[in-house]
Amino acid sequence: MTTSTLGTPRTLGSTGPSTAAIGLGLMGMSDLYGPADDAESVATIQAALDAGVTLLDTGDFYGMGHNETLLRDAIRGRRRESAQISVKFGVLRDARGGWNGVDTRPVAIKNFLAYTLRRLGTDYVDIYRPARLDPSVPVEETVGALAELVQQGLIRHIGLSEVGADTLRRANAVHPVSDLQIEYSLLSRGIEQDILPVARELGIGITAYGVLSRGLVSGHWPAAGTGNRRDFRAHLPRFSGENLQRNLELVERLREIADRKGATVAQLAIAWVLSRGEDIVPLVGARRRERLSESLGAVGLLLSAEDLAAIEAAVPADAAAGTRYDAGQMAMLDSERR
Repeated sequence: MTTSTLGTPRTLGSTGPSTAAIGLGLMGMSDLYGPADDAESVATIQAALDAGVTLLDTGDFYGMGHNETLLRDAIRGRRRESAQISVKFGVLRDARGGWNGVDTRPVAIKNFLAYTLRRLGTDYVDIYRPARLDPSVPVEETVGALAELVQQGLIRHIGLSEVGADTLRRANAVHPVSDLQIEYSLLSRGIEQDILPVARELGIGITAYGVLSRGLVSGHWPAAGTGNRRDFRAHLPRFSGENLQRNLELVERLREIADRKGATVAQLAIAWVLSRGEDIVPLVGARRRERLSESLGAVGLLLSAEDLAAIEAAVPADAAAGTRYDAGQMAMLDSERR
């Protein structure tokens, strides 16, 4: 891969693939953010690939398989190697969309992957990762099962999601981990204390999701919220009541800096994540082509030391009001255990 309008490629850790500097997260095209248009979603994925984006992140539980079939439609007729497909697995759901825990037993992993390969219309997945830890299954057992799938050629790399530093060490001792997918943004900087240093020590890359805090620091979020109860953000502490107002005040501070740079708030926030290290690949969750174009414009936004200092002053590391998930979901995050 050569340098393009998306900048110099980045490598996911010491063992992972080379990828464009920005990846595309597909979750919102199928689930959790309210209604989406399938035709526009497919067009957005294809526009991303045409622009040089290579890493496409999905989950088998996003829309209970819908997201994977959407991705299949988007890449049909293209060289399989043009897309690096990252799939999360393990989350159990029911026919009404409810949540029923996590299963990462080896026999379940083989089952999940078989269905994923069929839905995607491919014979391998580039990066395969459990979405959350299964409390009943040691991470060594999960990674051991994934290592067998690597040997069989069914997956190329092993990833993890939302795990802490100790778990990273235990997992990587079984088989090299290419990257850790975890929330990282101006409003979510918890990984900087322990997780990021250990990932760098072990040669594990970071795919950062939520770089716009699920739209909160996009510069487009309405002060009154969406009012759509099908949008799970309506139930998150950062999007509720006084917390929302306080967080949007931070966004307005960012807007002043962005305006001086001739950029949008979203571009400034993504550029900040890009500036945190060459081992970090931000995932943008654009669902429409115009939002994708805006997000990709962040690659060309160069932040000086003075710019970075201004951003840090506007949004200090502990400035966010409210946790990133509700209490129940926070309790499921190995990355949040201290």
